Amino acid sequence: MIYIDIIFILIVFRLPEKCLKCVAGKLPTLRTLSICYIYAFYATSNKNDAIFTFHFPLAAIVYCPNCGCRVVGCVFLGDLIMPIIVENITVSYRQLPAVHHLCAVFGEGEAWALCGPNGAGKSSLLKVIMDLEKTDTGKVIFDGLTRKDIAYLPQVSAIDRSQPLTVFELTAMGLWYEIGFFGGLSKQQKERVFNALQRVGMENEANNLISQLSDGQFRRVLFARMLVQKAKFLLLDEPFNAIDEQTTQALSEVLSGCLKQGQGVVAVLHDNRLVRQYFANTLLIAREKIAAGKTAEVLTAENLERAARFRQDQFDIDAWCEEETGVHQHHYHEY
Repeated sequence: MIYIDIIFILIVFRLPEKCLKCVAGKLPTLRTLSICYIYAFYATSNKNDAIFTFHFPLAAIVYCPNCGCRVVGCVFLGDLIMPIIVENITVSYRQLPAVHHLCAVFGEGEAWALCGPNGAGKSSLLKVIMDLEKTDTGKVIFDGLTRKDIAYLPQVSAIDRSQPLTVFELTAMGLWYEIGFFGGLSKQQKERVFNALQRVGMENEANNLISQLSDGQFRRVLFARMLVQKAKFLLLDEPFNAIDEQTTQALSEVLSGCLKQGQGVVAVLHDNRLVRQYFANTLLIAREKIAAGKTAEVLTAENLERAARFRQDQFDIDAWCEEETGVHQHHYHEY
């Protein structure tokens, strides 16, 4: 039966018009195989919903002519796709879901904006990926990734700026996975710190205390700390909130440089202008997924209107819960 499923998948993949992400519906989950491995999970019928990550060791890199997504990675060429897979995630507070049965796939080297109204679950989704919040249902799968491959920038209001740290010392904290709590910096690591500060225009402030920085300068240093980590994914929660336009543009260009180097970027954003300018893909959520895929196709007037109707205090049990899993009780998490 598994062999038949593989043949079916390969036949579908060879269709010239569409890739698996476009034509596949709800298919049974396949097991890991010795030759190739496929991860499948249930998603909606929306053509932009990611259904699979597909790795075949001897295959060439292929781009879908319909949606433009990369669907096969070639191990021989060192171009293996390593995604973050969010599978059926539900997070609730006081029995009201902040995120409700959400599925998504964020691929390495892709730029994803998380958009939606306030309180729609965008920050909660990032915290779940970083294992900072509990979930009621679902899981996050790191396909070929480890925790050190992901750099996380929380909202600046959650960061204590009163610590007696210099700009250099805060930036060097991005090397924590390499040096631990008590390790010293090598010459090469010190150069990495200075290079990161130079990329964000803060090399001349290296010896200043972070408490002396403006909001824009502090945000630049936090970006430098992420750059030093050399992570495969950058997760950012409202990175441009309450900073000047010049800093916003400069840091947006830094993220563009990260994408060119193959890093994935997932950012919570409220400025649709920035999203359209710098982010090729968008996940629009309002507790549940409204739409996901190419930004131009997601940020439509119809989708934005649907998201705007979201109200956290008006929750009805989702029909999906009743039909697929039975009505469930969302747990109360105390934080």
